[in-house]
Amino acid sequence: MADVEVSYCVVNTSQRELLLRGLDAIVREREGLPFESEVLVLDNGSRDGSAEAAQAHATVDQTITLEQRRGKGANDSELLRHARGRFALLLNEDSELQQGATLALWRALQERPDAACAGARLLRPDGCEQPSAWRFPTPLTALAGALLLHRLYTVQSGGTQTRVVDWCQSAALMVRSEAAEQVGYLDPDFFVYSDEVDFARRLRDVGWLSLHVPAASAIHHEQLSTDAVPERRIVEMARNRDLYMRKHHSAAAALAVRWLTAWPYALRALAATVVPGHSPRRYWRHVTATLQPARGEGLREAAARYNSEA
Repeated sequence: MADVEVSYCVVNTSQRELLLRGLDAIVREREGLPFESEVLVLDNGSRDGSAEAAQAHATVDQTITLEQRRGKGANDSELLRHARGRFALLLNEDSELQQGATLALWRALQERPDAACAGARLLRPDGCEQPSAWRFPTPLTALAGALLLHRLYTVQSGGTQTRVVDWCQSAALMVRSEAAEQVGYLDPDFFVYSDEVDFARRLRDVGWLSLHVPAASAIHHEQLSTDAVPERRIVEMARNRDLYMRKHHSAAAALAVRWLTAWPYALRALAATVVPGHSPRRYWRHVTATLQPARGEGLREAAARYNSEA
């Protein structure tokens, strides 16, 4: 059997229909590849028939079925350990690759042997572009956000040329397998959110770079913005942002980032009281979760309760 060049690595958590759409997109991608590939799906304790659907799908080579739900950092790491490819394309179940994305990411990493990661341009279902690459979080980036300069200073995606960035979102992220192994894969302490930020930071610390590749695109059905009740996601995002700051900076820096990050959310909560179609309660939940990241139920606690009900 020929050596595998790219391993598609998909984590799914109870999103059967989105998973199938994403797998169908992978079928179209594989048809035009000049090298061998494989598709791995890790089903994260779903009870909606997702695992069975993955096993039955013609493009899936291996399905890893978990009985207990785990965090994304742990799940992506398990897929990376199973992957046989020189490169692994990490995908969420809500990511739908657009034609030619795989080759564009692969070529970018071929051209930059000093790069460990290449992230795709992410699009909302309506075709609008989502920010997908950023500077590493610091008190300075938090200050830029507090001054409403986040898009100017912190967001690094955009444009049409491949560029070096600090980190890319892992919704569609190609990773050099040897680099991932070198740093011990993703840190499972990050249950969801900031796991790819920490991963990119640890890769940068040992000399690897990250690339944003606008020529590669994927539709991202982002669940933080579409969940009817996103409180648990908000809590988890704030908690793991704080964990990143304490891991890579200091307690004082983490505290500064809390207050600086809460400020623009407070402004949005105030504006939402008079702007139709916006929820003051949702923005205010960002404020309280950011200031008190240890409080409230996040996705980790929700997963533990889900597991106990199995």
